[in-house]
Amino acid sequence: MSKIAILFPGQGAQSVGMGKELAEQVPECRALFDRAGEVLGFDLAHICFDGPVEELTKSNHAQPAIFVVSAAAYAALKRERPDLQPAAVAGLSSGEWAALYAAGVVSFEDTLRVLEARGRFMQKACEQEPGGMLSVIGLSVDQLESIATECSIQVANLNSPEQTVLSGRVQGIEQAEGMAKEAGAKRAIRLNVAGAFHSELMEPAARELAAFLEGITFSAPGVPVVSNVFGRPFASVDEIRAGMVRQVTESVRWVEDIQWMTAQGIATYMECGPGKVLSGLVKRIDKQASIHNIQDHASITAVLEKL
Repeated sequence: MSKIAILFPGQGAQSVGMGKELAEQVPECRALFDRAGEVLGFDLAHICFDGPVEELTKSNHAQPAIFVVSAAAYAALKRERPDLQPAAVAGLSSGEWAALYAAGVVSFEDTLRVLEARGRFMQKACEQEPGGMLSVIGLSVDQLESIATECSIQVANLNSPEQTVLSGRVQGIEQAEGMAKEAGAKRAIRLNVAGAFHSELMEPAARELAAFLEGITFSAPGVPVVSNVFGRPFASVDEIRAGMVRQVTESVRWVEDIQWMTAQGIATYMECGPGKVLSGLVKRIDKQASIHNIQDHASITAVLEKL
């Protein structure tokens, strides 16, 4: 069997009902949801399972919620295959915290606290300085960096060779949308998000997060954690702490993350958590990759049969 990487989705992957089946069928998963409610002081399981969607979508709910569902999916997989040892782990944006948890860097409880606070800080920054994000398909990164510079916005997500996301003030996003279409983009779509994530407008949130992380214990990873900021594994605990603050305002280098893993001989990816966004992105980066999504009992059974 080829080397395996475990991937974890970020904010935007949430949907009402996520994780419910895992909690009902796997005691270890139910325990994670129960513990999350104790740590956070509100019924996260109810928000995940029953919504309403307006509550689930709030950043300080969505980020810990997606994490718990991802942790539950990984726990269910490990319950069936305790011998499974990933060669690397990675997560997209807030999902990188789930990767750190899976690698033993941060405890389950501290990851919950960080993500609830991170979501709060980011929401506050969105309200202080309105912004937006634009997904562009069909233009090169060089073309989009040029457009971003002219519009005083930033490249936020390098998701695949075909798809790049821009982020910044609303006026700049509107200008960039027109420029991208004029340049021949196949699609240029404004995203339904609260603000300009992974841009300089998130600087207040990054400062608050840096202060919050002073009270969080970080341990050396037991498996390489491929960083969004660096496009390679974190080199030290200090780099993890600094990188997770930088990640709030800097570009997500997802293409480089997958390319690094491919270069290490990783050819099988398991996306643990809600949705299949990462599976689609990986396929666009490495067409030869074997990709599996794990978010319920049926998908775990299917993966185990193939393995």
